[in-house]
Amino acid sequence: MTVIHLPGSKSVTARALFLAAAADGTSTLVRPLRSDDTEGFAEGLTRLGYRITQEADRWHVEGRPAGPAVTDADVHCRDGATTARFLPTLAAAAARGSYRFDASAQMRRRPLAPLTGALRALGVDLRHGGAEGHHPLRIEAHGIEGGEITLDAGESSQYLTALLMLGPLTGNGLRITVTDLVSAPYVEITLAMMRAFGVEVVRDGDVFTVPPGGYRATTYTVEPDASTASYFFAAAALTGREVTVPGLGTDALQGDLRFVDVLRRMGAEVRVTKDSTTVRSEGRLSGVTVNMRDISDTMPTLAALAPFASGPVRIEDVGNTRVKECDRLEACAQNLRRMDITVETGPDWIEIRPGTPRPTEIATHGDHRIVMSFAVAGLRVPGITFDDPGCVRKTFPGFHEAFAEFVGLMNHR
Repeated sequence: MTVIHLPGSKSVTARALFLAAAADGTSTLVRPLRSDDTEGFAEGLTRLGYRITQEADRWHVEGRPAGPAVTDADVHCRDGATTARFLPTLAAAAARGSYRFDASAQMRRRPLAPLTGALRALGVDLRHGGAEGHHPLRIEAHGIEGGEITLDAGESSQYLTALLMLGPLTGNGLRITVTDLVSAPYVEITLAMMRAFGVEVVRDGDVFTVPPGGYRATTYTVEPDASTASYFFAAAALTGREVTVPGLGTDALQGDLRFVDVLRRMGAEVRVTKDSTTVRSEGRLSGVTVNMRDISDTMPTLAALAPFASGPVRIEDVGNTRVKECDRLEACAQNLRRMDITVETGPDWIEIRPGTPRPTEIATHGDHRIVMSFAVAGLRVPGITFDDPGCVRKTFPGFHEAFAEFVGLMNHR
């Protein structure tokens, strides 16, 4: 058995930074993820005047319930979707201030309209500097009273998360009615983390009621990234090995851990304890039809694994992956076809036939998940290369070294 220790969750780290910044007192984040996305988030907070002290395995964040310490700032959100969606929402709650946000060309293409529309409905003075519903944007903050809003989160659950975390910073709280929701487990992460920082959200079906009153500082330990774990679980399933990831067990917050249930359906053995998850396989995988709406970040992992199954793999209800760092559904199809694999796609599905992949250069589209997913395929297809292997710095700067070390450990057992 190979044991692999993985870096912290990007999703959890971003939420923890927001909540700590908004809390009353100094919070300590234990084992936060250090990557381009999370460092960009921390840098954005610093530009807004929040004080963050970084040590090797923990960050100390001095919270400001009243909002940013500066009344004028320019924030560059890099490639980070959480940064680009959460920080403007945090700044909008300030009693007074003028804040300008921009992002990379890749992030400028990604949509914001449901979130910015909701903020405007709450009275936020928000203006786009280019295409409507996209970065760059400018916020003239004068506090938010709160109230009732309706939100379509069918494109990204991050819109709902941003508004949920905003709720306690408003004068009267928020009552959010959600008409559509994708990646629902990420919202459960948000609710659990808000609870850890002292705020209880009441959910009644599609209606979320968030009380006013603010957050309390705390010490918060960031669990390992479940989306990242999917590549190592898939590698063990593909090569007939066994891997254990500590820190992701029955109490894990992240829904992407459910990827192991997909591997179980394909024939792998899965064991989940309170403190860890283990995947073991004989290297024989069956085809499967699976709805991945709630774990769509792991869709590319399964797509890269699919050619080696004994039957077709059909992945459904993943239309939202078309508006991620790239059109992930099309990127997976393109690369699989370049590997001589038969693929069919629709608006929100992809079906992949078994085959004998040939080595090729993977077109990454600057997307970290495309690189890490097809690195798994490379275990059975020597000669696979990437046109931009370094884009993994977004969430896991040391991925290639860690994956190579992991493969070496597996091969020596």
